[in-house]
Amino acid sequence: MTSNKELKQLIIKFIITLTLSIISHTAFAQLFGGEQNPLSVKWRQINASGFRIIFPDGLEKEAQRMANTLGYIYPHVGGSLRRQKTTLPLVLQNRGVIANGFVQLAPKKSEFYTTPPQQFDSQDWLNNLAVHELRHVAQYDKLTGGKAYPFPEYVYFAWFGVSIPLWFFEGDAVTIETALTNAGRGRQPSWIMPYRTSLLEGKKFSYSKVSFGSEKDITPGYYQLGYLMASNIRKEFGKNIFDSLLTDIRKRPVRPYPFSNSLKKFTKSGTKKWFNQTTETLKKEWTAQSEKTKTENYPILNQDSKFATNYFLPVKIKDGRILTLKQSKAETAHFTIIDSAKKETKLLSIGYQEQPWFSYANNIVVWDEIRYDPRYRQRSYSVICSYNLKTGRQKKLTTRSRIFSPTLSADGKKIIAVKFDLSNKCNLVELDAETGAILNTIPNPENLILQTPAYNASGNLITYISVSEKGKALWVTDKGEKTEQLIKETQQQISRPIYINRGIAFNAHYDGIDNIYSIDTISKKISALSASKYGAFNPTQADSTASIIFNNYTLSGYGISEMPLQLKQPGDNNFVYFGSAVQKQENTTNVFDNIPDSSYSSKPYRALTNLFNVHSIIPVIENEYRGGLQLNSDNLLNTFGFFARVDYYRDLKKFEYNAGFTLKSFYPIIRATYRNRPRRTFYNTKSGVLQGDWRENNIQLQASVPISLNALNETYNFSFNALTSYTQRYQPENLPKNFISKLIFPMEYNFTFNHSTAQAARDIAPKWAQILRISYMHQPFDDNLAGRLFAVEGFLYFPGLLKNHSFLANFNYQNTSGIRLYDQEINTVYGYSNIRAKSVLRNTLLFNYRFPIVFPDAEIGPLAYIRNLRAGMFCHYENIGTETNLAEPKTFGFELRSSMNLLRYQPIVDVGARCVFVNKVYNQNPILELILNYSF
Repeated sequence: MTSNKELKQLIIKFIITLTLSIISHTAFAQLFGGEQNPLSVKWRQINASGFRIIFPDGLEKEAQRMANTLGYIYPHVGGSLRRQKTTLPLVLQNRGVIANGFVQLAPKKSEFYTTPPQQFDSQDWLNNLAVHELRHVAQYDKLTGGKAYPFPEYVYFAWFGVSIPLWFFEGDAVTIETALTNAGRGRQPSWIMPYRTSLLEGKKFSYSKVSFGSEKDITPGYYQLGYLMASNIRKEFGKNIFDSLLTDIRKRPVRPYPFSNSLKKFTKSGTKKWFNQTTETLKKEWTAQSEKTKTENYPILNQDSKFATNYFLPVKIKDGRILTLKQSKAETAHFTIIDSAKKETKLLSIGYQEQPWFSYANNIVVWDEIRYDPRYRQRSYSVICSYNLKTGRQKKLTTRSRIFSPTLSADGKKIIAVKFDLSNKCNLVELDAETGAILNTIPNPENLILQTPAYNASGNLITYISVSEKGKALWVTDKGEKTEQLIKETQQQISRPIYINRGIAFNAHYDGIDNIYSIDTISKKISALSASKYGAFNPTQADSTASIIFNNYTLSGYGISEMPLQLKQPGDNNFVYFGSAVQKQENTTNVFDNIPDSSYSSKPYRALTNLFNVHSIIPVIENEYRGGLQLNSDNLLNTFGFFARVDYYRDLKKFEYNAGFTLKSFYPIIRATYRNRPRRTFYNTKSGVLQGDWRENNIQLQASVPISLNALNETYNFSFNALTSYTQRYQPENLPKNFISKLIFPMEYNFTFNHSTAQAARDIAPKWAQILRISYMHQPFDDNLAGRLFAVEGFLYFPGLLKNHSFLANFNYQNTSGIRLYDQEINTVYGYSNIRAKSVLRNTLLFNYRFPIVFPDAEIGPLAYIRNLRAGMFCHYENIGTETNLAEPKTFGFELRSSMNLLRYQPIVDVGARCVFVNKVYNQNPILELILNYSF
């Protein structure tokens, strides 16, 4: 009976803990842009057609263009959801170099990152963002009714997450961006290439694997899945099917799997059946395409891999070996050299790139990578780096720059690249390859978006790609007087042109598959060079012979192949366009054809007068005794957050009142919190244990300075933190005479240093990392409450015995006194709370070895998608030197864990169990600990 009762209590506590973790306010963290710009950025605003466009000074031209664009296209974008008008703040971000855009709730807004990438669609970048992101606005407005009150945005945001799969949100938006324009990702063979490759190669991925990804294989992704499923559903059930679907979800929000059930109501099939049907349709259509398209097989020059591996941008160096940029599920991006026996030699790991890119000439390698501002991470840079293969010397050529796609001249002395300034003005620039100094800026009078330039052999001509709303074009310039357009604006995905012999080789999809083509610069005749079954990319002339080395796409990723340089007639375009039905239903030409050209008045946007932006009231449950309501406010620039909250204590039958703010404009982040709360304690007297109650006013102040530096594949983080508070107690009831009524400014200081290397998808932890944390607490202003705590924690991560294994050595020390004698600030041994202590905690030494076992990608019906199975071993010491020694740990044991998606929901849940064996001197039975965590 006792064991059954304990089991029931365990189950009840588990359910409560899981429920609270899901609905707790900490689960509502902002998932989108939470970073800040420097305080020096001055902002302006334009109000037009329900849109409030907030933009940095200097970006007026682009803001005016968006003011004309958004209100004009929104009725078209939202038409099939019966949404004609909306209200939306839009923030244009120009300080960063990472291209992105999103729409969010809590607070409701959109952000466009205005710097274009070097590889995207065949249309204007901001137009590309506008048509896609406005569809998300229409989706959200349809689901919420466009209501802003009574401040439900956090609740809506959480509801979306558990009600509607991500593939629908993004897939529906891609169908619209494709149907309403002459471009769109649905028209790009390379975008759906991984899906096509896997099906034609006989791989049949599960619905969960395609939706949630894999740590083993290349999967299509939920954008591609969503586009193909949404197109298929609309083809079968018409233009208004998603309007009916979202209306039904809004009317009946609380039920299991609302999206799938509503889909089944209108189409007689749920999501899984639609996935299977779409998969069969895709395989049939792509098989027919493959049969009609003449292709060639190319031998692969790199090693076979058991998991997804890419060898980007291969080039033969002087000794005949191949230099490439390798990246895989098990390894982060690094340069490697491959010899004729396919043996690899690793050279140098590099930092994050928006797209893989490097250039080689005369033993020099140059590339661009992203570097962040140490504090204001809304500001980032694209810097140029170089590496000398002979000397092994690496250096950074540019600092705080916005320069992309560097390409070396044949002699390795000059670099041609693309530069964007803060007003989105784009130019080609020449740099000195030794110093990084800008030698020449080539005019771009129409301010076209420029991409991926390259020199000819003598360095006197440059070829490059331009992008505009008309499409992509191929150009040649002599850097001065003469500029010639070789290929007029087209919807072909022209990319990465390079000079080869008399012509220019480039990527395009004239036959419906991305392949390599060449244009004769005199006759302008276009010929095919490759005929890959799935896709060929990134050609370079192998050597002085007439052959080309290039990327040939395979089931495991971008491989390396070589082919003779032979001109062929381009084949027929057999591309399978799955968006044709949606395009006919929308019945419109390019939505950007007739954008108005009005001039709107702009005015300064004052951050100080726009601090408060109340967006949500949410229920908050701390535990089984305490819960309440919290009002949240966040300004549109992510610099000021405010909350006000009321909690009810069920056991005390009293209320608590809280309010606080976070100010992130300045270099230090400042937080302040006020609490008026009831308190209760129990204390011993001669007559027994008595209960005492009181209320107190508590004010907390905190200042922190987070600093982050990154270079190559390494990141260095520093954090300084100071915290104090003041507490005034009042309304004492049944308390002793020596009851302390004031707690006067206890002080706490923290310093953290963290150095780590980048992690691959399969890594348990960084291969190399060091963490140092120092904490100090004392009461300098209160002699009645003397006591101190000093703590130091050190973490050392090392590579394990095999790839993706990790070994952690963690030493922790603390010294406590006075009222803090029994405080615990450091990491403890596993099982600590279940073992009776023999003395005050002073130090711990913790060894952990963790490793992956298998990556099954197993779908257990609708219940779970098992991503991996991992194991670990540990050996932990406490108060080493007094209670334990290296031969006798306090606890040791093993653990098993698995990451999974449960019930087809997006959050990754980490489930596991740990068996803890305790040193025999403690007379303690083994302890079984259950592990449950989740992440987004």
